[in-house]
Amino acid sequence: MTRVSIDPGLLRWARERAGRGQAELAAKFKKLPQWEAGESRPTLKQAEAFARAVHLPVGYLFLAEPPEERVPIPDYRTVAGQPVARPSPNLLDTIYACQERQAWYRDFVRGERRPELGFVGSVTVRTPPETAAARMQDTLGFDPAARRDCPSWRDALRLFIRCADDAGVLVMVSGVVMSNTRRRLDPAEFRGFALSDPLAPLVFVNGVDTRAAQMFTLAHELAHLWLGASALSNSEAAAGPGLRREEVWCNAVAAEFLVPLDDLRAELQADESLDSALARLARAFKVSTLVVLRRLLDADWLDRGRFGVAWEQETARLSALAQRGGGGGDFYRTTLSRVSRRFARAVVGSTLEGRTLYRDAFRMLGVSKTETFENLGREVGLMG
Repeated sequence: MTRVSIDPGLLRWARERAGRGQAELAAKFKKLPQWEAGESRPTLKQAEAFARAVHLPVGYLFLAEPPEERVPIPDYRTVAGQPVARPSPNLLDTIYACQERQAWYRDFVRGERRPELGFVGSVTVRTPPETAAARMQDTLGFDPAARRDCPSWRDALRLFIRCADDAGVLVMVSGVVMSNTRRRLDPAEFRGFALSDPLAPLVFVNGVDTRAAQMFTLAHELAHLWLGASALSNSEAAAGPGLRREEVWCNAVAAEFLVPLDDLRAELQADESLDSALARLARAFKVSTLVVLRRLLDADWLDRGRFGVAWEQETARLSALAQRGGGGGDFYRTTLSRVSRRFARAVVGSTLEGRTLYRDAFRMLGVSKTETFENLGREVGLMG
């Protein structure tokens, strides 16, 4: 039996890169401890299976040393004010998949000779956040009045996504890599990212977050598109230490877009308790209580000390809520949410016209069966 020579350090690096423990993987690869100690070597088939288990191209295992992997877009994430050191394979594969979709859609739009979208790159960080938020409202039409008419958070988020989709933005919301439910995305690593392009602007939102948090992430990443800047973010409503100027600006724009200060002041009740105000205003504006807290501070309804205490308490509560998870739902609606209805409609139409191979369409849409593809076509109104 032919065995392959792999540096034990690369095996350890690949396992740690995927966030897997040795004991966990040793259940499938019984000699992994010996491989990592240099006491034994895997066969080629074992190396290929190991690479699949840690979501790594098998060729990486035969390098002289671990490659330095970097996020392919500007990375504005911070933890305790410091940049995040290593991206996970789940994050990298999600960005690469979205870049492939964006490149395909850009070529598709060019082929149809559609004009560039004027809002992409139409402002700078010197633009007052209130002005940028107003311009976003004018383009998207997603104002507080429209949200009040939504019966639930889910409906408000769907409306927000539909407004962005109608404006030409590919909005992809998913909690897993492609359609692999075993590869769950971690909101502690990232909340979303924006891929700026005047023909094919794209926003990805981590679907593991609460829907209220997703609302803020979507608004934040849209602000990046208005700046004309791609970015990876884990920002929240409060401006913490170490944030880049662009992130502080996008946070301010998102907060004003979702909860305009004038509208908030009109809703304030002087003698209301903080808990009551948070619950009432979060329902009214369909945003996270953290966004409401940020805006109450901006409106001088809260002082800085009281805000800090309340922020820590709400963050802990919402984190516990997110741990409960969710799931279920309609398969086709979930699939369209993951790739965006606009993108799915373009891919299905191009494939039916013979301009895109079914193989490529299946990969980009995250489906594996013709029947599933055809049902998606019916969902987007292209098949009877």
